[in-house]
Amino acid sequence: MPAPNAGLIARKPDIVAALAAVLPADAIISDADETRAYECDALTAYRCAPLAVVLPRTTEEVAAAMRVCHDLGVPVIPRGAGTSLAGGALPTADSVVIGTMRLSAFLEIDTANRFIRVQSGITNLSVSAELEPEGFFYAPDPSSQLACTIAGNIGMNSGGAHCLKYGVTTNNLLGVRMVLANGEIVELGGAAFGGQGLDMLGLICGSEGQLGIVTEATLRILPRPQGARPMLIGFDSAETAGECVTRIIRSGVLPVAIEYMDDVCLRAVEDFAKAGYPDCPAMLIVEVEGSEAEITDQIERIRLIADDLHPVEFRSSRNEAESLAIWKGRKSAFGAMGRLGDYLCLDGTVPVSQLSFTLRRIGELSKEHGLKIANVFHAGDGNMHPLILFDANTPGDLERAEACGNDILRLCVDVGGCLTGEHGVGIEKRDLMGSQYGADDMAIQMEIKDAFDPQWLLNPAKVFPLETSRPHRDRAAAGH
Repeated sequence: MPAPNAGLIARKPDIVAALAAVLPADAIISDADETRAYECDALTAYRCAPLAVVLPRTTEEVAAAMRVCHDLGVPVIPRGAGTSLAGGALPTADSVVIGTMRLSAFLEIDTANRFIRVQSGITNLSVSAELEPEGFFYAPDPSSQLACTIAGNIGMNSGGAHCLKYGVTTNNLLGVRMVLANGEIVELGGAAFGGQGLDMLGLICGSEGQLGIVTEATLRILPRPQGARPMLIGFDSAETAGECVTRIIRSGVLPVAIEYMDDVCLRAVEDFAKAGYPDCPAMLIVEVEGSEAEITDQIERIRLIADDLHPVEFRSSRNEAESLAIWKGRKSAFGAMGRLGDYLCLDGTVPVSQLSFTLRRIGELSKEHGLKIANVFHAGDGNMHPLILFDANTPGDLERAEACGNDILRLCVDVGGCLTGEHGVGIEKRDLMGSQYGADDMAIQMEIKDAFDPQWLLNPAKVFPLETSRPHRDRAAAGH
């Protein structure tokens, strides 16, 4: 991270006083010990306590804080629940964190027009919980859905296990209310899917807090399916499991989810969740939905595809308890892996046709770097999540894990994929952006940043490589 602005740090009392003049007293945290709770997100290898933290309850309070920071030239770090795995909410010592977790109200539910409007600090899982009595649900379901917020989901364009059929956040976002860097409040989109003119929502979703802070969101909701049933398919190799995914997608069957877990992950999950998973080198969880007749037909078609590849086990759920157990294991995978030690969780994405090759190459990279790698990911859309195990207490181990991760992410790009599927770039992939984008591509992206945030105060040192972004930041700050 770049060196902080010593002048801003020296002016901390004045900055806090300016914030206190426009915000409730309980909305500001400035004690050095208390700000440590915000020194990192889920990428815990990097930490830095911010200058201060602001926890507003309304859009107007967010706007007031943004105006103060804009006028005083203070960097702002937007923060949801802090579940980012890419360092997207990592503060700098001269910055003010503005958290959205107190923006937690449900504002409107309209099942006739299929939308819900919420404040952006609402957790992902609570949206579907609120809709359940109405027979509706919100489709994106990240593994961290119990904790992650809609604000963070929009910032990183989050996906989840069931996004194979229903799409990621951008496919389910209808509108936002957002505060710009200068404190101006804008509204984009609305209650209708699609719209006229430029696709501004397409810019905002996935912008990682670079363009503004979303305070309210209008989300597309869907009627709950008549029924759903997952199945387990075990294979004797990762390559065969990858080939099965390719054949399922090619066949025209569209499951609601296809998840992959390898033997390292399976053993950890079974020890933790007792989900009844088979002991095999690779396993798929495939879920289909619809009427009972549709479910039966889809399961049989998938069974025929799997049989050609000689699975070691094929088992479809027979009741709700078995279905819950299957998904409990998958949803607890990252927590279960944490019991084995430290790990880096990547999220490069590859074409489904390249899954077998990519898995084989990841195995080779594991041996080359001398580090164990577990794989658990959204196989249906090629969104991979290699977990690189290392020991944070061993000098040099983190650096080896990062080097291994960089090789895996470059591999994803080389086979026709991209650096990130849903975690975002943050600081983790910032210096790899040149592997995917040319100088002209990044220049255009930074010109958009210039237009929304001329002083480059929002989420500094993220997304764009520092040596590339610094001239743009300096040019913008100079008013050019």
